[in-house]
Amino acid sequence: MAKKESDAPQKVRLRIKSYDHKLIDSSARQIIEAAERNDAKVVGPIPLPTEIKRYTVNRATFVHKDSREQFELRVHKRLVEILNPTQKIVESLSNLNLPAGVDVEVKMV
Repeated sequence: MAKKESDAPQKVRLRIKSYDHKLIDSSARQIIEAAERNDAKVVGPIPLPTEIKRYTVNRATFVHKDSREQFELRVHKRLVEILNPTQKIVESLSNLNLPAGVDVEVKMV
């Protein structure tokens, strides 16, 4: 017998992105502490693969093609899941004061 979707446990999936790994870890800790204060079961933070964007730029404007500069941009990601969230938990997460440079994607699964 197939399970109905309403019987499946609800969860909130938070995907956190940042350029700074220290900032993302402290933000994930804040989110987990806020959820656990309201007696929620939390899974994570699960580190996701770091996205690395590399750029190569010529140093000179006209000649000297062999002289180049390389830059990279790292996007660190974490995944936090909150099982069976209540309205109180969702409200406390929305009231969190996270630092600038941290992006949080909230998805109901």
